Amino acid sequence: ANQQIYEVAQSLSQEEKPIDLLTITEELRKLNKLEAVGGAVYISQLTSRVGSAAHLEYHARIVAQKYIQRELIRVSSNIQERAFDEGSDVDDLLDYSERELLNIAEGHIKKETIKLNNLLKTAIEQIEEAGKRKDSLSGVPSGFTRLDRITSGWQRSDLIIIAARPSMGKTALVLSMARNMAVDHNRSVAFFSLEMSSIQLVNRLIIGETQLASDKIRTGRLENYEWEQLEYKVKDLEQAPIYVDDTPALSIFEFRAKCRRLKQKYDIQAVVIDYLQLMTGSKDSGSREQEVSNISRSLKSVAKELDIPIIALSQLNRSVEMRSGNKRPQLSDLRESGAIEQDADLVLFIHRPEYYGIDVDEEGNSLKGIAEIIISKHRNGPTGEVHLKFVREFAKFVDLDDTLAMAEDDENGLTIPSKMNHDKEGMATNKDIGMNNGFDEPAPF
Repeated sequence: ANQQIYEVAQSLSQEEKPIDLLTITEELRKLNKLEAVGGAVYISQLTSRVGSAAHLEYHARIVAQKYIQRELIRVSSNIQERAFDEGSDVDDLLDYSERELLNIAEGHIKKETIKLNNLLKTAIEQIEEAGKRKDSLSGVPSGFTRLDRITSGWQRSDLIIIAARPSMGKTALVLSMARNMAVDHNRSVAFFSLEMSSIQLVNRLIIGETQLASDKIRTGRLENYEWEQLEYKVKDLEQAPIYVDDTPALSIFEFRAKCRRLKQKYDIQAVVIDYLQLMTGSKDSGSREQEVSNISRSLKSVAKELDIPIIALSQLNRSVEMRSGNKRPQLSDLRESGAIEQDADLVLFIHRPEYYGIDVDEEGNSLKGIAEIIISKHRNGPTGEVHLKFVREFAKFVDLDDTLAMAEDDENGLTIPSKMNHDKEGMATNKDIGMNNGFDEPAPF
């Protein structure tokens, strides 16, 4: 009876008619439902039971709590039913359970359809906010000036694939980016390292930040001034909001669950994965190509769910090495799955001509230490190419000096370059550009 009365009240509200004892009684009479709900006497009694408006907030809280309890009962019943099903996949069940409970905890059981007018207002507000920012970036800065000019930073909900053959410096690039995001821009970053241990990763950060020889960091044989340099430089890293996870063979289920917790606990602004092909998909994925397709699709899903950019490294096929002449990678070289290209919002390749014995370009300029960052796919922006400096001895990437960078630069672009071990102006120092100083170099990935 109460439900029918409530539905009538809703109907009156939608028609912008007054809601009171008389209008509800009359509407029920028109629908031939007045006697079914208890008659005019019952409706009159309901109005006399209404609590004081002074306690309205408390009453609303009780209603909300009861709603949450009902949702918990519903979800737990579904979980129990699935758990008793012998054919259920445990990982899928755990994922479903966590997702549903998290939805209840966050207070939004379903994502509702939003009217275009409201979306337009939100979009315009974001444009206005971007215009007010000094760096003009709408996304999370990579810390590399010319790259950020093209991308405007890593955008929320985007899946960014960075691919290269071994020894091109994939890990070095994303580690430099993570450092720039966290140290220079105070953005919380989650770094999933499936290939290197967390300590190895941190050692790389220390080498890059302090510019101390890798063999000295490994052995701990530092001079007094080097210890002082280490202690001084590491202070920035100590405050950096970087969260490292080195779980090997990380499943997509574990990844999703960990990202949800990190987002809830630390409000992470970006996620880095090193690297995609080392992750595992669901057990029923079938072929390896299907498994990788499932992984890339899931990564995009997590990026959209948490509204953060996910930057995933990827291997390239050996076909790059087999080609005669030009070794520059292309989209068809993405390893094991064309779905990676389809799911990604951006696809970037790292190409170092020096690796293939090409020391100068067509104009005779030195290519020593030069890395080409090729943006081959950009769903919501332009493609292009950016040159960075790969400092092999410290396993890091830095911005090039203006005279070595893109030929045409406007003066209205970004003014915040990567400051990872740069001088005060943010440009690479002579020491940065120098190559081998006679000690073992960390192998780039």
